[in-house]
Amino acid sequence: MNDYDSLRDYLMKQKQQELVLSFEQIEEIIGDALPRAAQRASWWDSLRSPQEKMPQREACLAAGFVANRMPDGKSVRFARMKQERGRR
Repeated sequence: MNDYDSLRDYLMKQKQQELVLSFEQIEEIIGDALPRAAQRASWWDSLRSPQEKMPQREACLAAGFVANRMPDGKSVRFARMKQERGRR
């Protein structure tokens, strides 16, 4: 189990197409403080450097969401990925 499994599980339960969570809300979900690096937009960007495995990105993608840090630098937008026909 990685530190972001609880974020993955939380996102998997969501019904809406997108949601915004503050860093504080994410920390509450994962039960730990986010690293300082979480303040960088690139740390959240699910589609940037896909060859670089990062647990927070993997958790979002496993739940069917892409993540982007919001311009306020204090929250993250999670948007549901579009499903391709014939794929789960």
